Amino acid sequence: MSEEEDHPRFVVAIDQGTTATKAHQLFLDGEFQPVASLEHRQIYPQPGWVEHDPVELLAKLRQCLDYAQGADAVALDNQGETVVAWNADTGEPVCNAIVWQDNRTREALDRLKADGAEALTLERAGLPLDPYFSASKLRWILDHVPAARTLANTGRLRLGTSDAFFLDRLCGRYATDVTTASRTSLMNLATGQWDPELCRLFGVPMELLPSIVPTVHEHGVIRGTRLPLVASVVDQQAALMGHGCHAPGDVKITFGTGAFALALSGEAPVRGTGAGILPTVAWRIGARTTYAIDGGVYNAGSALDWAKRLGLFSTFRELREIGGTPALERGLVFVPALSGLACPYWDRSAAGMWLGMGLDTSATDLLQALLEGVALRTAQALAALDRHVPLKAQVSVDGGLSLNPYFCEFLARALGRTVVVPSTPDLTGLGCAQFAFVGAGHGPVETLPPVAPPDRVVHPEAPLPPEMHARFAEAVSRTRGWRAA
Repeated sequence: MSEEEDHPRFVVAIDQGTTATKAHQLFLDGEFQPVASLEHRQIYPQPGWVEHDPVELLAKLRQCLDYAQGADAVALDNQGETVVAWNADTGEPVCNAIVWQDNRTREALDRLKADGAEALTLERAGLPLDPYFSASKLRWILDHVPAARTLANTGRLRLGTSDAFFLDRLCGRYATDVTTASRTSLMNLATGQWDPELCRLFGVPMELLPSIVPTVHEHGVIRGTRLPLVASVVDQQAALMGHGCHAPGDVKITFGTGAFALALSGEAPVRGTGAGILPTVAWRIGARTTYAIDGGVYNAGSALDWAKRLGLFSTFRELREIGGTPALERGLVFVPALSGLACPYWDRSAAGMWLGMGLDTSATDLLQALLEGVALRTAQALAALDRHVPLKAQVSVDGGLSLNPYFCEFLARALGRTVVVPSTPDLTGLGCAQFAFVGAGHGPVETLPPVAPPDRVVHPEAPLPPEMHARFAEAVSRTRGWRAA
């Protein structure tokens, strides 16, 4: 047996997500396997604030690298809009990471919006003014963390998204990839570079920001190893690749903490979308940039976690028993606006709501309405995408909710499209590994190893009638403005 047969060649993906850091191995024959999953703390200093400890995240990354020994290359995906500030000399963070879910900058952004500033962010970055994106969080650190101001005044502050922190600490490269930069509200979507006017608008000095590089990029060898880090990407863009979305109109939905619909749009950004959907960069490989459009729902898995904490169910296995006549048809609706409404509303004043409860409403009824509410909000986001890029009749889904049979059946009805559930739930890790495959020189995207056939294909046997969508839209309208009251 040859040495190569004794030691099969593989690449490794490290998926640094909102709740855990995971490692996956992709072998050159197409075998794909998860090898580690390490949860980290969620820190809630006050209502609306969400933080992570950057040192803890980095430690989890390093633990995952133990599973990369002998790999041809490593790729890293990140949370997207989560930000970190750290000392350029010591590498030590000056505060906790501010997570994409965090809402602390809402009032500051409301003031900018009242001044008409959203026209500039929509024109140049393609993004509305919302705390979800990185720019206002970066400015908040400069305004409220004394150590950050001191370091900035002496040119020793590094300020960026979490990927830049990881790349700096792992490889000594202060950089961010173009997909992550496109989520900051500071990058010009047309040029792929930091925009001086956007940086002035948010008060973020451009000289503090990392350089922007392609998705597939030689970052160097990870310190203390022989492993080259060859790609860095936002987790949702990694999932898009993992779903096999390669042509305009291909669409995927990832049901994690939130629900994230992403569709490829082509080699030019989609313009004129308003604040409903978000044009973004899917990836840049070599000189070629591929664009996508994005429609997000803030609360999906997080809504289920919340219901579990309330005691509505004990184990996720219980949810597999849900079925029968939809709660929506029985007049019971749940709007999962626990963190506000994202696409197509972008309204942080909205609050979560059950509507239609009676004395006979059971915990199971509430849970059924919750599952349906996530599906219906996702359908609203997908309808917004379809108005700008004609979507394929088939949607590929992943994440924890994709394992629930009732949810997938109701989702197919709500979308009026065929829902495909891939054989692995770890599409983010798979896509990240596929970027590592390309970065390691094993071939272009078109030569990626084959993946296993789908686990399930769910056809919309009876699409929801328009009056059911209208009923849900009416419920959504009742949630808006509540937090401002």
